[in-house]
Amino acid sequence: MDPVLRLQARIGQRTLLLTTAAVPLTGWTVHAVTLHRRLAASRRDPLTGLLRRDAYTARARQILRRHGDSTAVVMVDADHFKAVNDTFGHAAGDAVLAVFGARLTAWAGPRAAVGRLGGDEFAVVVHLPAASLEQRLAQLVRMLHTPVALDDGRTVEVAASVGAATPHTVGSRDLAVLQRAADAALYDGKHSGRATVADDAHAAVPSVNGRRAGRPGTALWGRAA
Repeated sequence: MDPVLRLQARIGQRTLLLTTAAVPLTGWTVHAVTLHRRLAASRRDPLTGLLRRDAYTARARQILRRHGDSTAVVMVDADHFKAVNDTFGHAAGDAVLAVFGARLTAWAGPRAAVGRLGGDEFAVVVHLPAASLEQRLAQLVRMLHTPVALDDGRTVEVAASVGAATPHTVGSRDLAVLQRAADAALYDGKHSGRATVADDAHAAVPSVNGRRAGRPGTALWGRAA
């Protein structure tokens, strides 16, 4: 055989072997990327893009370990959310929740844990020094009280109740304790138009069916609209 033809034949065989070997590799690569994307998607709420409860909890605990007393746990409930659904429709309600998720993410920054715990309830754990806590919480309330413009041109007046707790004000770095205290503070200031910061008394409020009760000695609180 002509030397040139022999060389071309060898090159062709090697190319075929490399191509054949690359097919399974490419297939596994695509599979791995797809699996990674599905895993990432399973960690996030599809409507708001926020972390689901388990992923949020893991990230929140990491932030608490890293920043300690310079950490704030913030609980947020949308006010009068049922009225939004009843007046504007559930699509509008979904749009409001998505906007709340975007506003919470923008406020907290990329290093925070921002989660949708269910329904119209959200939680944020963020590195936030005590000196700027009051100012930042006031900023958050203003953001969450900004009307939401719908795609059809209608505008929805929105509001949210906000409660916050820090290891310094509550006396604990345990995430469950901080969330319970922030939740109790939220309900102390429900519909007030301001954020309420928890103290050690809020941390002593028991939880009923995953929700809060009143301060010790008071009647149980239900979930407000």
